This record gives sequence, C-alpha cells and structure tokens, in this order.
Amino acid sequence: MKNFKSLLLLLLPLAGVCQHNYWQQHVAYDMDVVMDVESFQFTGAQKLIYTNNSPDTLDRVFYHMYFNAFQPKSEMDVRLQHIKDPDSRMFVDGKSRIAELKENEIGFLRATAMDQDGAVVSFELEGTIMVVQLASSLLPGGSTELNMNFKGQVPLQIRRSGRNSKEGVALSMSQWYPKIAEYDHEGWHDDPYIAREFHGVWGDFDVKITIDRAYVIGGTGYLQNAEEIGHGYAELTKKELRKQGKVQTLTWHFKAPNVHDFMWGADPDYLHDTLPMENGPDLHFFYKNDPEIIDNWKNLQPKTAEAMAFFNTNIGPYPYRQFSVVQGGDGGMEYPMSTLITGKGTFEGLVSVMVHEMAHSWFHGVLANNESKHPWMDEGFTSFISSLCKNQIMQRNENYPFRGSYEGYFGNVISGNEQPQSTHSDRYEINSAYSAAAYSKGAVFLAQLGYIIGQENLMNTIKKYYQDFKFKHPTPNDFKRTAERVSGMHLDWYLTDWTQTTNTIDYSVASVSAHEGQTKIILEREGLMPMPIDLLVVYQDGSRESFYLPLRMMRGEKSNPYPQINRNVLPDWSWAYPSYEFTISRPFEGVKAVVIDPSQLMADINPQNNYWVVDQQ
Repeated sequence: MKNFKSLLLLLLPLAGVCQHNYWQQHVAYDMDVVMDVESFQFTGAQKLIYTNNSPDTLDRVFYHMYFNAFQPKSEMDVRLQHIKDPDSRMFVDGKSRIAELKENEIGFLRATAMDQDGAVVSFELEGTIMVVQLASSLLPGGSTELNMNFKGQVPLQIRRSGRNSKEGVALSMSQWYPKIAEYDHEGWHDDPYIAREFHGVWGDFDVKITIDRAYVIGGTGYLQNAEEIGHGYAELTKKELRKQGKVQTLTWHFKAPNVHDFMWGADPDYLHDTLPMENGPDLHFFYKNDPEIIDNWKNLQPKTAEAMAFFNTNIGPYPYRQFSVVQGGDGGMEYPMSTLITGKGTFEGLVSVMVHEMAHSWFHGVLANNESKHPWMDEGFTSFISSLCKNQIMQRNENYPFRGSYEGYFGNVISGNEQPQSTHSDRYEINSAYSAAAYSKGAVFLAQLGYIIGQENLMNTIKKYYQDFKFKHPTPNDFKRTAERVSGMHLDWYLTDWTQTTNTIDYSVASVSAHEGQTKIILEREGLMPMPIDLLVVYQDGSRESFYLPLRMMRGEKSNPYPQINRNVLPDWSWAYPSYEFTISRPFEGVKAVVIDPSQLMADINPQNNYWVVDQQ
C-alpha cells in the first residue's frame, strides 16, 4: 500500500422541482402546559387545527404519545432486551434501564378528554400511538378543531428525553406532547416509538409553559414575553421565594412558525448567552453554571456562528431568526430551531456535536424527509456536510475528511451484517448495522456521488435540492432527480444499487502488459455494482496521464476532476461486460504505475486490487 498511497491525488473542493401533484397536511397547535418540577408531572390543554389537504376523506387520526415508550414492557423496552447489541446508554450491566424504572420514574402521556369541533370523540391508547375515531369525517380541503386535555410524566432520562440527565440537567423536553402523525401520499405514518427516528407535520406552534420561576427555558420558538419573564428570580432559592410571598411560577410564551416539532429544555442553573449574527439569525446558548464547562461554552459560540455561515453558503439560507444550542446531557439530538447536546467533555467534542446537530437544521429541520423510512437522507447527508464544516472551521485541512464514513461502511460490509439502506430504521437486526447504513453509508452516498458527477455538480445539487424541496418532505427519488437535472446524467442505477441492495463495488487492474510497442491494460469488474472509472497512469519519467471510462447507463460524462493532468475519455464501459481492455500509446517499459480512482471516493471494497506498480510485479 505504500506505493499506492504515494500516488493519491485527492483534493475535494467545496465547491427541485417539486413532486408531481404534491400536497401536504397542515397543523396549528395551541398548547398551555403546567409543569410541576417536584413530581415531574405536567398537565396540558391542546387545541389543534388540522387541515386535510389530501384527496382522501379521513375518519380517524393518529397521535404519537412518545413518553409511553419509557415504561417496563413497552415495545422499546422489549426490543432493547432482545436486540443483539443494545444501546449502552439504555442497557447497563445486562439489564434494560427502562425495565428497572419505578412508578415515579417512568414516562407516560395520555389524553384525559377530547372533542372534535365540540363533539366528544372516542380514543384508544395503543402504546405510543393513540387512535382517534373522529366524530365527523374530515373531507378533502376541510379543517377541523381537535381539543385535548392531557397529562404526562417526564421519565428519568434514559435516552434523549427526560429528567435529571447524567449532566444534571433537570428537563430535556423532546417528544413530550401529543403529536399528530403525518399523513401523506403513502398514507399514515403512525410508527410506534421503538428505537430512533421521527416524522412530523408542518405547522405553527403557540406554546405557553408554566413552570417554577427559578427555571430558565430554551429551545424551539421565539419567546413572546421576555420582559415579563426576565428569567424570574433564578438567583433566589425556592425557600426564599416562598418566604417573600413571591409568585412561584412564571408562564413562558413561545411561537414557532412553520416547524414540524417543538422541543424545550429547562433548568434552574442554566446560563443564557446570545450571539446575534450579522444579517441573522440570533444564536442562543443555554448551559449549566458549571465552572468546568463555562470556558468551552464561551468558546463554542463563535464556532457556532462559523458553522451557521458555512451551512448557509454550502446548503442554503437558514429560514428562521433564531437557533438555540441547549445542554441536555445525552448525546446530541436535532429539533427545529434548536438542538439538545451534551455539555461536558473536550472542546473538540463539543464543537463536533454542535456542528452535526446544527447541520440537521437543514436536512431534518427544513427538508424533513421521512427519517423512519430513509434515515440516511438525514443522518448521512448531515454527516457529509458536517465533516466538511468541521474540516474548515477547526482548520483541520484534511484531504480526506470522509475517512471515518468510508471506514464505517467498509466495516459493516466486512462484518456480514449489512442490510439494504432502504430498510426501515426500526427493522435492522442490530444497531451497528443501522448506524453504518444511516450515517456512514449515507455520507458515502454523497461523497461518492461527487466522484460520479463531479464535485461542482455535487455541491450545486445539494443547493438545488434544498431550494426546491425545503418544507416539502422530499423522497430519495426527489434527490436523485435533482442530481440528474444538475449533472445531465442518468442516476437511477446509482440510487437503486446503493440504497436498495447490498451490492458492492470491486474493480481491479487485472493486467498491464506490453503489446506491439504499446501498453495494454485490462480492468475487471468483480463486484455487482456498476461505476464509471477514473484511471491514473504514472510514467517512469514522472509524467502522469488519466483515462476516464464512463458508465454507459449514465448517458453522460463528468468534467476532468484533475485539470492539471491530461485526460483521455475512452468508450463507455457497459455494466454487463465483466472486463474492459484498451491500449495506451506509451511503451510498457515506460509505465511505472496504474491506479483506479486515485481520489479514493469510489467505495471499492478491495483497494488491494485497484493498482499495479511495476516494482511489485
């Protein structure tokens, strides 16, 4: 491999159209919530205006009641106990943490009363899904008002949501309210909460949260009553407040337009910093008043601004006036206008989780594909763009910023555990196979697409995809068609093989030999997945020449990725042919090395057969 590595030339520059008959539902939530910070129970009243923009008449609707997953014998608990590699945050000392929860530690969320336009409706709770039989059918184009009283208990934090995180944050309130399921051209997406991903309906949120006045809240939405809140009397103890006869609670009022979820975190020891960016948005930071982390959180703030600028340039403009980074205490998780992240650890780690979760604001927050069915479109695309961002803002200057993603994909292939990327996120046999497919293989999908269509076309595709499909829940085909329009190439073969099969790429330099005073090169396709081929030839005199073998089914060619090197475009290589033979005009004695894909952006599972070097023959 030493000679091979010396030949690498990798330098990756940074360099829509809507779905046919597209429609989507619309929601408007109005919620009043009262949180008891002693019992961690809350009550709420929700008014939901639901607009049916579909061509179908609806007789039932479905709500996600996520907190019910955090109960012994829930589907999440049972899955946790039977999967081969349970999440280490949720499975400790051979036991499910959910199964060990006491009655006052479990999570629950249930409706206590409900009506539709004033008429009582029947509803039934089925784990994390509530089925509602409408009092009157909702016709196409119609709207209805659904009113619900509900009660919940915040679980001891096991994963993402909950109370009393390992970093001491009191409340991480995500997936906390009755959330109506998405209904689209595929039907209802009422997946039970078993493992990981979410999907929601676009709409407007008006949320009032009444809580102990010592608590500071940060998350989704624009605070409407900042002067009234004034962060209350956070410097006083509850005992002192009671002694002074002060009002014990304050009501925080937030509005969030055109989002598909609403998250908030709360803690009496939160510090709150703001950093307005020129031309927006305003950045907000909520983190514990802990001397061990304050310096890192202060230094994080300009890096957050740099990341926001990077994504605005390389994806498209962030559409909201605010973004909040909130310490939660359990990894990182993305939400509209905000993120929950861990607050401790190294500065490098803090920046890394912030960058990744912020990048989700475009792919999860604004594009919002169905993560349950296509998690790679969010996690993978986020991993790709955040790798580029971290490489720039942390001044890493790596020529190969996607190395970790490629290694994750290769490792999954070698393990024998790979499942098609089109597998539903809850249906992976093991968690590591899901992670490799969604994060690693998803990132490689984009990096490798740059190899196929060219880096400039790739970055233009990402921008065009965002421009055309923001707020539209795009599908894999929508992204593929965008790339086709930008590049002028046919790419259905790529989407099919990479995401719907476990076919692998394996091309080899079969032989290099003398032939009538010239040099004959034979390449072979040993894997099932087709690819175009970039081939570099290095001569004994130090000169270099490249050869490009377009894949016939692409019906197009990319521009020369190495303009400083003369390139020869050869006749197409049709996939059905297992080998390809051609000659070059230079004599065999003058050839030093032949290398397939010097960029290493093609995810060839066997790099050992990708090169030929004369002194190794």
